[in-house]
Amino acid sequence: MRKPLLGRWEALRLRWTAFTLYHRFESMVALMLKLIISMVILVALYRLFVGVLTGLVFGILDPLEHNVFQTVFGEIMTLLIALEFNHTLQYVVNRAQITIQTKVVLLIALLAAARKVIILDLKEMELGAILGLAAIILVLGMTYWLLRERDDRLLGAKSEAIGEGDRADANELPSLAKMCTASGAMEKTTTT
Repeated sequence: MRKPLLGRWEALRLRWTAFTLYHRFESMVALMLKLIISMVILVALYRLFVGVLTGLVFGILDPLEHNVFQTVFGEIMTLLIALEFNHTLQYVVNRAQITIQTKVVLLIALLAAARKVIILDLKEMELGAILGLAAIILVLGMTYWLLRERDDRLLGAKSEAIGEGDRADANELPSLAKMCTASGAMEKTTTT
């Protein structure tokens, strides 16, 4: 347990020296955001746990009541959104990805819209607000679909470039990528 932790620390220290000043700044901001969101997640989880537990124990909370159901699942969706956002920031902190991918942001926005649909009382909403929310969900969904289609086309183009007439399916591509990186690493070690 201790050696892997020391190995990660050493790797982070070596990467840190290679970062530019802006990359260090960006990583520190992402780390601070990650810590803040982690605290928000812990507080929200505590409040959800205590609220549901005390409500069920003392009989105040009827889980079959529509308003209670909306409130509890709205809080659960809030936790899921915060967890997904925190997970996305982990890539920036570790510099595994240079930028946050647009598809991830769209998925988080779709989660937030789904949360809004769950907690809304549609009987009290005006028609314009309902249509506006529907339009937002439709646009977010279409944008995500278009980005996914683009990625699928790019993946298809890469699989066609693998070999003449030999088509690789999506399951083969990750193993091909691992083989390419392994052979590239072997070439680097043999040339040095």
